[in-house]
Amino acid sequence: MPMTRPLRRVLVRPPAATALGAWREYGWRAAPDAARIADEHAAFRAAIAEAGVEVVVADPDPENPDAVYVYDPAIVTPSGAVILRPGKAGRRGEAELIARDLEAAGVPVLARIEAPGEIEGGDTLWLDDRTLAVGLGYRTNEAGTEQLRSALPDVDVLAFDLPYWHGRDEILHLMSLVSPLAPDLALVYLPLLPVRLVELMRQRGIAFVEVPDEEFDSMGCNVLALGPRVALALEGNPETRRRMEAAEVDVRTYRGDELSRKGDGGPTCLTRPLVRG
Repeated sequence: MPMTRPLRRVLVRPPAATALGAWREYGWRAAPDAARIADEHAAFRAAIAEAGVEVVVADPDPENPDAVYVYDPAIVTPSGAVILRPGKAGRRGEAELIARDLEAAGVPVLARIEAPGEIEGGDTLWLDDRTLAVGLGYRTNEAGTEQLRSALPDVDVLAFDLPYWHGRDEILHLMSLVSPLAPDLALVYLPLLPVRLVELMRQRGIAFVEVPDEEFDSMGCNVLALGPRVALALEGNPETRRRMEAAEVDVRTYRGDELSRKGDGGPTCLTRPLVRG
C-alpha cells in the first residue's frame, strides 16, 4: 500500500492505565502519567480526524503498554492483512488482538507469520504498490521475510540489513530511519540507512529531506504522511520541521511527551493505516 496517498481510514489503540505499570519490562524510558498519556492520545486521534480521516478506535490492551504502537503487529494491503510475529517477545500476543480488530473493521486476514519467523511492521516500507522493503535486524529475521514473500506473491519483497547501532536492547526499525513524504520525497537519516536502499531510492527519483544528527534520537525521522507532502510529526524537532517545510511539506504536529517520547514510538508507530487513496 503506497504510504503517501491520502490517508482515508486508520486503526489506533488507546493506552490502558492498567498496562502502564509494566513500562520497565517493555523498555520504556520512564513511567508514563496515566491521565496525560490518555489526553495526548485523544488529541492525536483528533489531529488525524481533522485531516478528514476515519479513525477506528480499537480496545486498549490491559497488560501491554506497547500495544498502543499498533503499526507493528500487522501490515495491510488492498486485499487484506498479514498478521506479523513481533521479534519482541512481550508483543507476541498483539497478533491475535489485531487480527480480531482488523476483521471487525472489515479487513480480511490473508496470512500469518509463524515461528521461527519474526517481523515487525516498523521494519516494512512500501516503495510503491508492488515493492516492499524489509529491514533485517533484531526484530525481523530472514525466516519472517521469506514467509512474507510467500504471503504476498505479487509483491517484490526486498531485504536490507539494518545496522547494529546500540544493539539488541534498543529498538531500531527500518522506519526509524526513513519516512515517505511523497512518491518522490522521503525524510531520512542517512548515516544509518542501508546503502543499497539509499541507492535504490535515488534510482527511483526519490529526493531526500535529511534529519540532523541532533534530532534523530528525538524521533525527528518518524512522521506520518496524511497525504502527499502533508505530514503529522511529533513536536520538538524544529530543524527537521524547517527542512520539511523548505521542501514544501505541510507539517502538522502533536504533543507526545508521554505517548511517544517515553516509549519511543512516533506517529507512524501509533497508527495502522487501513485505506489510502
